[in-house]
Amino acid sequence: MGLRFASHDIAKGLSARGGRSLKPVRHAQRRRARIRGFGYFKRLGPGFVTGAADDDPSGVGTYSQVGAAYGFGLLWSTLAVAPMAAVVQETAARLGVTTEKGLATLIKERFPRWVLYVAVALTVIANTFNIGADIRSMAAAANLVVPVPTLLLVVILTSIMLGLELALPYRRYSLVLRWLALSLLTYVIVLAMVHVDWGAVAKDTFVPRLVGGSAGFAALVAVFGTTVSPYLFFWQASEEVEEEIEHHTLGAPVSSDQIRGMRVDVIGGMASAVFVAFCIMVAAAVTLHAKGITTIETAQQAAQALEPAAGRLAEFVFAVGIVGLGLLAVPVLAGATGYALSQAFGWNEGLSRTIRQAPGFYLTLAGSMLLGLVLTFVAVSPIQGLYYAAILNGLAAPPLILLLFLLSRSRAVLGKWRSGALATTFLVVTMVASVVVPLGALLAS
Repeated sequence: MGLRFASHDIAKGLSARGGRSLKPVRHAQRRRARIRGFGYFKRLGPGFVTGAADDDPSGVGTYSQVGAAYGFGLLWSTLAVAPMAAVVQETAARLGVTTEKGLATLIKERFPRWVLYVAVALTVIANTFNIGADIRSMAAAANLVVPVPTLLLVVILTSIMLGLELALPYRRYSLVLRWLALSLLTYVIVLAMVHVDWGAVAKDTFVPRLVGGSAGFAALVAVFGTTVSPYLFFWQASEEVEEEIEHHTLGAPVSSDQIRGMRVDVIGGMASAVFVAFCIMVAAAVTLHAKGITTIETAQQAAQALEPAAGRLAEFVFAVGIVGLGLLAVPVLAGATGYALSQAFGWNEGLSRTIRQAPGFYLTLAGSMLLGLVLTFVAVSPIQGLYYAAILNGLAAPPLILLLFLLSRSRAVLGKWRSGALATTFLVVTMVASVVVPLGALLAS
């Protein structure tokens, strides 16, 4: 991996020939992009990569399962979770941008050690299980078009991801993989090729109702967990710092333009993720649910949702999408674990550093992937494993959202850049929802 790390002194400004201080401009690309409008989308910031990673195999599996099981009945959950996902990621990004520190570092500085260890443990456990479920689903999807034993595919895919993340700068790697993620647009195409009762869709989107009893509550936990995922909190904050390092602007003053650019980046990324989630749920409802398929056990069943648009290529398109999304998201999951543990124990960290500079970070990243590989041997169907991973994320989210809330309201941490009234309100609503939904699932069972 090429060395792109700039020291804090360089970032704060070097002396020019005439003795003047060169003050770096933070996120100049984001500010120019805001003025140029759509030109912004030619450059993908951390928020858009996070949004793409949010629609990982766990997300596709969860949204497909919910659509197949309940039809349009839980479509309203995507509308409800969209602002929640956006505000949580904006809060994590704000913390990273303004403090130039990762989330685990801030927790370590502001809370008792036991709080840090619990937060990191929740994240590591959820991430590891999520990695295992993602890898197994990738292998199952690849097996639809490649006649190779699934366990061998598991080992091959894990080796490829680990090798690429150790050898290539992640941003270059992720930009290539986002083209594979475009296969998700097939779900949008499906909606243009089948009969959809848009009146029913609108009703179930804007008029919430509970369906499915305790199983329906568990589905809500899964939707919340796969959209508002704890690993993305740690990843977002740390990637904002990485962005400063890459552009040699670490230590420069924070500007209003920078905060606005960050907000557009994050909200745009999460809005695109939730839009795709909505399309997946509707597509599964009008294809699988309509045929009486209410429980997805295999990748082949999940691929059937794409048949109206892809025909005989449905399994191929599904395989490309799941493998591409997994190649994008699994390194994010492992990277989030690396950031969390490195910050907790004071190790050098970051994808902007080489393996020699941050051995603990990269060993954690590799170990996280390898442990996830071991978990692929758990006797759960690949698609159901994704669903359970989403539920685990939903259970891990509440305490971490509480920590985000406390940090975002601290003047000592953010100064004048504390979250405003609107963001705080949405964050409180998200925090309450993250507790009420799992509690409702428990009481309904």
